[in-house]
Amino acid sequence: MLMPARLARLPAAAQWALLIGLALVLDLGGALLRLPGSSLLGALVAAIALSLAGVTIRLPRRVYVAGQGMVGCLISTTITAAILHSFVEDWPYIAAAAFGTLLVSLLLGWLLSVWRVLPGTTAIWGAAPGGASAMVVMAEAFGADVRMVALMQYLRVVCVVGVAVVVAHALATGPAPEAAIRAAAPFRPGEVAAAVALALAGAWAGRASRVPAGPMLLPLLAGALLQSSGLVALQVPAWLAALAFGAIGFQIGLGFTRGVLARAASALPTILLSIAVLIALCGLMSIALARALGLDPLTAYLAMSPGGIDSVAAIGAASGADMSFVMALQTVRMLVVLLLGPPLAKAIARRSAG
Repeated sequence: MLMPARLARLPAAAQWALLIGLALVLDLGGALLRLPGSSLLGALVAAIALSLAGVTIRLPRRVYVAGQGMVGCLISTTITAAILHSFVEDWPYIAAAAFGTLLVSLLLGWLLSVWRVLPGTTAIWGAAPGGASAMVVMAEAFGADVRMVALMQYLRVVCVVGVAVVVAHALATGPAPEAAIRAAAPFRPGEVAAAVALALAGAWAGRASRVPAGPMLLPLLAGALLQSSGLVALQVPAWLAALAFGAIGFQIGLGFTRGVLARAASALPTILLSIAVLIALCGLMSIALARALGLDPLTAYLAMSPGGIDSVAAIGAASGADMSFVMALQTVRMLVVLLLGPPLAKAIARRSAG
């Protein structure tokens, strides 16, 4: 094992080679374990490990911004006409479920803040449901400790995915027809080029406009509008999504220090308890949702699952859930968190500080 001082003396190219190689190995391990989001988690863990071991490299800011834009584009590809139709039909229940999950998560974040487990908005953003990468970007835009938020978000993702896989295995109704279609979808250069152009242009516009999390939000909203109107079709292949998630993982992980991890270790039992409570409460709400709308239990559970959209989509598509409803609720909840999270987080942080 190289000592920290020796790692720091290595050329930047050698440090990048070590980082990328380790991230690929961890990504492959996660893929073999069928862990959704393995590219992001692999990059995050690799960057944390080598940052603590002494590497001095840092990801160029423009690469991170481009990664945010591509994540926004990727999320926009899940917002289809079927999702909009499902929302129109069941919007009161979807809205109630989305707001219910948000309020529960903010309450848990507020308790973590009051108990001084984590300070202010860091605890609140760390507990917020929605896409983990989206929450990390929003947390950074509003001054929270992005490293602790990332740790809470990705730890929750791992826990939620583990529980969801067990639940899906128990409740699966069979492979969904659309899963095979998506898996066999041919590579379409024009649609990929359109996605890349939108991601880069939207990320640049978002950064120039100084809109909080604009590099991700602008491509997300623009992509959803263009696709739902039929004007442009976008395709984000797995390898391109992996590069975007990898950039975000590297940016966050390379900022970790021994002090951050020591602080996280002391807070870990309480953070894990809050995650368990959130999963349990969302599970109870899914039972009420299933009874109110006559949904199958798996669809209701995945719709209410406090994991990321990509994780839920990967699990649901392979287990026969009603993905139109699942993605409708997940998308609405993420938008609710993005739009209402900042003012609510600020208000709760002020209250807990007072």
